[in-house]
Amino acid sequence: MKTKLRRLLGAEPRLAERIDVHSMTSLGLRLHKTLLGPAKILPAAEVNARLQKVASGFSTQFTPNFLRTEWEQVVDAWQIESWEGYRDVARLGRKTRLPEARRQALWQIFAALREELAAENLLTESAVFTRLAEHIAQAPQPPFEHSIIDEAQDLSVAQLRFFAALGGNRPTALFFAGDVGQRIFQQPFSWKALGVDIRGRSRTLRVNYRTSHQIRSHADRLLGPEITDGNVEARNHTISAFNGVPPEISTHADMEDEEQHIAAWIQTQLAAGALPHEIGIFVRSANEIPRAQRAVQKAKTSSNVLDDHIETTNGHVSIGTMHLAKGLEFRCVAVMACDEEILPLQERIAAVGDNADLQEIQDTERHLLYVACTRARDHLLITGVEPGSEFLDDLHP
Repeated sequence: MKTKLRRLLGAEPRLAERIDVHSMTSLGLRLHKTLLGPAKILPAAEVNARLQKVASGFSTQFTPNFLRTEWEQVVDAWQIESWEGYRDVARLGRKTRLPEARRQALWQIFAALREELAAENLLTESAVFTRLAEHIAQAPQPPFEHSIIDEAQDLSVAQLRFFAALGGNRPTALFFAGDVGQRIFQQPFSWKALGVDIRGRSRTLRVNYRTSHQIRSHADRLLGPEITDGNVEARNHTISAFNGVPPEISTHADMEDEEQHIAAWIQTQLAAGALPHEIGIFVRSANEIPRAQRAVQKAKTSSNVLDDHIETTNGHVSIGTMHLAKGLEFRCVAVMACDEEILPLQERIAAVGDNADLQEIQDTERHLLYVACTRARDHLLITGVEPGSEFLDDLHP
């Protein structure tokens, strides 16, 4: 976005100075430092490690996965500070019912974790945005006059509260853009209840300018004709602005065979005029990145592993996880290592303590593959080691 903004405003430097582009985390840290003082956000993985350590001191039958998701989607998401608050909260999207006695047992664990974090002056990202929302709601002037929020389908409860405070009910203060099909992280909640009412002010965009008809129509098979997100969204009326070649889907006897196939595909794209930085390779998790690196090496070109800064490098094929694919686009994309045990990720399936959560995991894994596939504009290759992911069958006509 920063790069494209510079292109748009190259002749308007004074206008460019008035526009800031930030990720949500960097925006939260910057504003918190300016308005409330420096904040240290504890990464989610470290919060979870502390949660499991705290829980080990209590007699509990709750699984580690249930504790983590209950903390992330209920206690931390809504910034619940008291037993009464947890007792009465509507656990939207949580399929396991909790009578009061079980909630009491859980709250002892969550309260102990909250005390530990507070004693070390550590914050979660939800805490940062909740604090900012409370401060900005009382401030005479918001830090930004207008805000454009991309990837709005992944906003958290605290982030939407923050934007509601930032908008302050001004009619042109907020503009949201999102795609429910690319939703990976969000639990259900009411936007109106959090202060953002889009009823009568929203519309569905039907023209896809980034992805060819052939790639989009194949990827859409992963999601079905309709997606429910409070409202039902029909996806069968979308059209692409251009045509291309159908995606290629293949499974291989072993990783060596798969890597050779991808290497040959990369060489074909380069010979056809694609530049290395116009090629992206995505895998399910960091564990599969070495497979992608070996494939690029066999193609006799260089690679760049994307990190949270998401910066491509000229002359290098980009390699990243599916989570980092959001918002990116390439002329040519290979989605590899779509193996039976990897997609959906077996460790997520094994961690399910309640069968009611299994469908949610299946859905989010599908959405991850959908996101990775729709990064491709002209050419898409999807590969795995036999028998391959169960999702590959859905991509075929």
